Amino acid sequence: MSVADLPPADLPPADLAPVVELPPAATPVRTDLHTAELHPSLEDPALNSMNFLNEVANQYPDAVSLAAGRPFEEFWDVTELPRYLDTFGGYLRDDLGYSDEQVRRTLFQYGRTKGIVHRLVATNLELDEGISVDPESIVVTVGCQEAMVLALRALRSGPKDILLAVSPTYVGLTGAARLVDMPVLPVSSGKAGIDLDDLLAKVQGAREAGLRPRACYVMPDFANPSGVSMNVSTRRALLSLAREEDFLLLEDNPYGLFHGSEERVPTLKALDEQRRVVYLGSFAKTVLPGARVGYVVADQTVTGADGTVRLFADELSKIKSMLTVNTPALAQAIVGGKLLEHGCSLAKANVREREVYAANRTRVVEGLADRFGPDSPVRWNVPAGGFFVVVTVPFVVDDALLERSARDYGVLWTPMHHFYDTALDGGVGVRALRLACSVVTPDQIDSGLDRLVALINDVLAAR
Repeated sequence: MSVADLPPADLPPADLAPVVELPPAATPVRTDLHTAELHPSLEDPALNSMNFLNEVANQYPDAVSLAAGRPFEEFWDVTELPRYLDTFGGYLRDDLGYSDEQVRRTLFQYGRTKGIVHRLVATNLELDEGISVDPESIVVTVGCQEAMVLALRALRSGPKDILLAVSPTYVGLTGAARLVDMPVLPVSSGKAGIDLDDLLAKVQGAREAGLRPRACYVMPDFANPSGVSMNVSTRRALLSLAREEDFLLLEDNPYGLFHGSEERVPTLKALDEQRRVVYLGSFAKTVLPGARVGYVVADQTVTGADGTVRLFADELSKIKSMLTVNTPALAQAIVGGKLLEHGCSLAKANVREREVYAANRTRVVEGLADRFGPDSPVRWNVPAGGFFVVVTVPFVVDDALLERSARDYGVLWTPMHHFYDTALDGGVGVRALRLACSVVTPDQIDSGLDRLVALINDVLAAR
């Protein structure tokens, strides 16, 4: 035995050491939280809608999905992604004069809060939308959803501030408003995409109640979920009303490029001569949703307490810096690369997709007409573009019916009640459903409609 093997002189040998019994482990104390202690929005149906619909889709993966408003996938190619990165890197070097070190830092490091593709976005807006804005008025965001949150957070200065929104409304907007404690007053859509008389009445009524209408959210082109669009005269009248009554317009335009054969109608922002419109944009449908890149055009001016004048975009970037810091540079670079490869025109980049969506919409509408005769109580609209068709039926369409449809008939769709505010807008008892036609094949459309018809006929027969 070596000296190293001997126990220390001041300690007894291991076999002579006293046995110390440790007390039994204490039972972990569980911390229970209650919804009453959390933000009230967590109990709001608006925040449950997307999760519920996703759960139903995941639970029935073999069902034909006429629910998901996702872009067409068949033209995507993974090998394009590194090429887009290379293209954008070349733009940084050759067009902006960046050194190799600056290119690496731009792509790998934390970045500019307002984004690194703002110049390309501005060029795209001018080419595709006829919108001419200073690139500095653009904030590149983590999807359009963040753009909504930034705008609403900035406009919600106190408990009197409210938002108006054309009803039915995209549920993501309603949820974003809940998160910033901003009440939403529904405005009737009417046949023109917005009922201007109802909007005026809601604005004036809110003021009489001591509230301050800050903005009205609209989706003028092929709205989600209704598919309805506004004509030019309605858009001009809406801009005039916003000016006269002194509120902003939040224009959301994810589907504008996917029009039918008719010539496109100018966006509100293109018609906006007094900077009444805050424009919300997204590359989810025109480039790829996996990048999660959107933007907001906020070219309004803001006068500070010290008299300095800044862009509204600069104020939004302050909020973004505390929310997501910056939009991932690699995601922006992929979007920027695709823009550059198509001369910054996404209208040119999406010619094939637009044709697919137009053909699918036609197949859905004609398929409904073939399956439901003129005497049927089932009705549907015929949108001029976009992803969605709304079917109206003579019975209540709820989540239980959707689950039955997925389980027993193998087809998914979206109950329209998810797009109404239950408390304020009669969201209970809605007799309509939304069909999405963007990410399905013609055969899937036919199969999905056959299954939907079987469900509807069975429900009608049981009444």
